[in-house]
Amino acid sequence: MLQRHSSRRNRLDQTVLTQRLAGAVSYDRIAGYFRSSLFEVAGEAIAQVAGPVRIICNSDLDPQDLITAAAAQAALRRSWCGGHPEDAPPEALPRYRALFEALTSKKMEVRVLPDSAFGLIHGKAGVVRRADGSAIAFMGSVNESLSAWKLNYELLWEDNDPETIDWVQEEFDALWNDPRAVDLAVCPFIAQDVQRIIARRVIEPADLKDIPDPTAAAAAVAVETPVYRRDQGLWPHQKYFAQLALERHRLGGARLVLADQVGLGKTVQLAMAAMLMALDDPDGGPILVLAPKPLLQQWQDELMELLNLPSARWTGKAWVDENDLEYPSDGAKSLSKCPRRIGLVSQGLVVRGLGEAVTQLLSRRYTCVIVDEAHRARRRNVPKVDASPDDVNERADANKLMAFLREIGPKTKSMLLATATPVQLHPVEAWDLLHILSQGNDGVLGGWTQTSPWFQASHCLAIATGDSAVPVGDVRDGWQYVRDPLPARSEDPAFDRIRRALDAPDTRWQFNPESLDKL
Repeated sequence: MLQRHSSRRNRLDQTVLTQRLAGAVSYDRIAGYFRSSLFEVAGEAIAQVAGPVRIICNSDLDPQDLITAAAAQAALRRSWCGGHPEDAPPEALPRYRALFEALTSKKMEVRVLPDSAFGLIHGKAGVVRRADGSAIAFMGSVNESLSAWKLNYELLWEDNDPETIDWVQEEFDALWNDPRAVDLAVCPFIAQDVQRIIARRVIEPADLKDIPDPTAAAAAVAVETPVYRRDQGLWPHQKYFAQLALERHRLGGARLVLADQVGLGKTVQLAMAAMLMALDDPDGGPILVLAPKPLLQQWQDELMELLNLPSARWTGKAWVDENDLEYPSDGAKSLSKCPRRIGLVSQGLVVRGLGEAVTQLLSRRYTCVIVDEAHRARRRNVPKVDASPDDVNERADANKLMAFLREIGPKTKSMLLATATPVQLHPVEAWDLLHILSQGNDGVLGGWTQTSPWFQASHCLAIATGDSAVPVGDVRDGWQYVRDPLPARSEDPAFDRIRRALDAPDTRWQFNPESLDKL
């Protein structure tokens, strides 16, 4: 018998949906779109359906994304995240919990069809079957969402005629079995993200430092950045660097050279590390990024597009923020008054030797200084490839950028140098970068006394290249290479045992020769 329903006359969620699902053994549904808000309307009724609940709906997937399983996963992830489910209000959490349980228990199966398959799915219909063999089919304007079943003005026709039921079932089966339909089950990220949203809580920057595990802290910050929600997140090597930078920052300062090749995403690694440091130290100083002037706009764009991270770049006359808003300026004196925590400044200010600009930059204490294209900071007296150890050990005649970085080193907690070409003419150029990092930090080449053998460039390079080795025949000789600086516990179990024996925190780097007697 044909029945006609109007939301103007009665509540469709009560008179149709929940009543028809009571005692049902299966529910097949064609919907323009599916939303978790359905569980607010019919969560209990869906849970009581004895058999499968199958929903076929639309998606903005590109057919090219469905060629491989990996591409399909990525496409589904982008489509899911594009709806910003993390923005749901607290009262929506019960429905997300119901959705998670339905997806993981296989109670509900959802497949999505690209719009290009049959165009936008405007036809909405469903078939409900009961244990006694009876069934009903319905069609109308109703989508599978709370607003459709409960709030909107909707029309729906219901019929138990076998021909109508068979006709709707045939339409459903055609869409469900279409080779272009993608099962949400191929993308476990969706169920995982639903689970995350259920347990999600907002962590204020001041509370981030209370998370003892740097990995957990990094995840808490990064998981809702655009690079994770819109794209596929960081690559493993990028995650490693960001985590390492945060770990070292917490030990008193990260001093690292990032020497990835071109195209491996150094900018986002450095930016993620900077964001983690800033949040881990909310009351700390600013973050200074020194880069060639042509790269400043790219830096600012990527900070915002990938991490939703505001910044300001110095144009040479004034600060301009991520919204292209220029701030009032008093010339170079305003360099020390960046309107954002992250300031992007051209290396040209230093290279040209602009005194007032350099003075202003050196007047602040920083949480982190990041240098892009760091190979530009180099010595003028580069030795020949076959130079003698004495020539290699000759004091570097630093160019202006190198001299500036050595001077700003003690004024920053962390410093990150990025370059795809740390060595251009001679390996000592790589040592020079380490020497820059050692300014103001005892954990790179050794303590302030500079008595560590690592401060001898030729000796350090010989060991690094395998031409020489740390002496192992005499324990005391070998100890000279380990005690200053003594690596952190996390570097190796041996260093963990040594630090335990010396009762030494990871923030202490330099030990005297006699400390060997305690081991």
